[in-house]
Parts: sequence; structure tokens; C-alpha cells
Amino acid sequence: METYDILIIGAGPIGLACGLAAQKAGLNYLILEKGCLTNSLYNYPLYMTFFSTSEKLEIGGVPFVSISAKPIRPEALEYYRRVAGSNHLKIKLFEAVETIQPAGNGYTVGTVNTYYSAKHIIIATGFYDIPNKLNIPGENLPKVTHYYKDPHFYSMQKVVVIGANNSSVDAALETYRKGAEVTMVIREAGIGKRVKYWVKPDIENRISEGSIKALTHSSVQAIREHEVDILTPDGLITIQNDFVLALTGYQPNFSLLEKAGVRLSDDEKKHPSYNPETMETNMQGIYLAGVVCGGMDTHVWFIENSRDHADKIIAHISAK
Repeated sequence: METYDILIIGAGPIGLACGLAAQKAGLNYLILEKGCLTNSLYNYPLYMTFFSTSEKLEIGGVPFVSISAKPIRPEALEYYRRVAGSNHLKIKLFEAVETIQPAGNGYTVGTVNTYYSAKHIIIATGFYDIPNKLNIPGENLPKVTHYYKDPHFYSMQKVVVIGANNSSVDAALETYRKGAEVTMVIREAGIGKRVKYWVKPDIENRISEGSIKALTHSSVQAIREHEVDILTPDGLITIQNDFVLALTGYQPNFSLLEKAGVRLSDDEKKHPSYNPETMETNMQGIYLAGVVCGGMDTHVWFIENSRDHADKIIAHISAK
């Protein structure tokens, strides 16, 4: 079994950045990805607009040119695919990692297909694969989804959108504009503070004029085939419903981190243990990169401010 200098888990933008840095440093590496290339970005809404401008999404010094200052999902998919292809990055797709075990001076990584040996591991798995569940009756009905893709599907339907941050706001506005009757169920007092600044006035105006109904300080209690029960400040109400978009956020793959021996904080944040100067965890030779570093605080790290994780990690490995 060949022993790699580095195994990189995750072929998102930060995983690709780690591959580029490893390749530049002359290290023998392999990127493993459970889904398609940039799997999380692929699962974003069809025409999602990024908060960051294109130059702040660049990796490996490769220019990212977009039509507008802030690129949309198809442009990002094209960019990262071209970066991976033109640099001939070594990637194995649709090969999920299941185990990470210490072995000699390195680690053995088990996937759905085989085993690999590596001196160092970089975990860059993001946070988008595991949705935060509601844990209420009816959540597993086919009408309920934790991912939103295309507004046309919801045309002329009664749609409940749970949440008040970027994904929820985008879904509410887009489905409303395709003819859906939209009700937002918001646990807090109003639209989230982190909503994109050019979108926030739009959603607040649609709510103010009554085009989109918003129930604040409220929560969904149960979902049935044609109804939803919602607890509001005025009591429990039942509304007619066709589809529920439960866009309540996502979380990293904590199970994989724990299997690798990475310590997590004892509180609900589940912050992983790592050195911010080197990105090395409490497990010697295992590093974290990208959004996974934030635990449940998934809004702290994103492409723009975690691209440098790749250079930190490769510099530390190269200096050994």
C-alpha cells in the first residue's frame, strides 16, 4: 500500500487549495471526496449569489473572473472545476472516508472502497452534508426537505420556510416570485443579522406589504400531509401546506472528527481542538482546514477567510 505524504479529505474549495499547496511543495498527496467535485457548492440553490467577490474566492493564485462582482453558483462550479482540471490535481470522487486510525508514524484511512496510508491527514469536509434536524412529528415526510434547489418546483404551492438567515430568505423570495404562497416561521424576532445586505430590504419589504407572511417568535410543532402546526405567541395554529423547507442550518461531520481522535469542546458549540498557527489538531499529523474548524459556529469560517489554512498547513508539514 502506497504511503502518501498527505491525504486530504474533502474536495471543496479549501480541500482543493490544500491540494494545490501540497503539489507546489512537491509533496505526494491525494484528495478524497464523498460526492462530486465541490459537492457542497453543487448542492447550493441553482443560482445562489456568493457574499464574497470573485477575487476573494480564488485559490492557488488562479484568477476567478465573473460577470458581476459577486459570482453565482454556476460560475463558481466552473471555476473550481477548471482549477482542479488544469492543475491535474489528484482526486478520487465518490469515495467517502469511514475510518482514520493511527498506524506507525502516520495513519490508515478506510473508505467505502479501500484503505490508504498517509503520514499526515487534512480534514476539509465543510459543514453542508448534515442538516440540523427539527425532531418533530412529520419531519420525515416526503414533502419536507432540508435543502432548497429550484423555485419553479414550488410554483402555485403553499410553502412553509423555516428559518430567517440567508438560505431561508433566498428560498422565500424566490419561491414567492414563482407563484408560491409563502409563510416563514422564525424562532427569533425577525430576519437574521447575517442576511446579505442587498437582500435584507427586499425580504423585509415583502413581509411588510404582506406578500410573504412571517410568523416571528414561532416554531413548527408538527407536520402532516396537508397541514402544519405552528406555535405562535398567540397560541397553536394550523395552516394548510404542501411543502416545508426546513432550512435550519447544517453541521460538520463530528463523527469523523471523533473517530480520528480530534477533541471537541464539551459545550453545544463542539469546537474542535487545533493550533490556529499551524491548524494541527490535538492528534499529531491531523490538520483541519476551512469551515470544519468552527464546530457549530458554521458562520465563522468561509472560503474568503480560510483560504490561507492551506498554506499554513503545508508550511508546517514541509518544515518537519
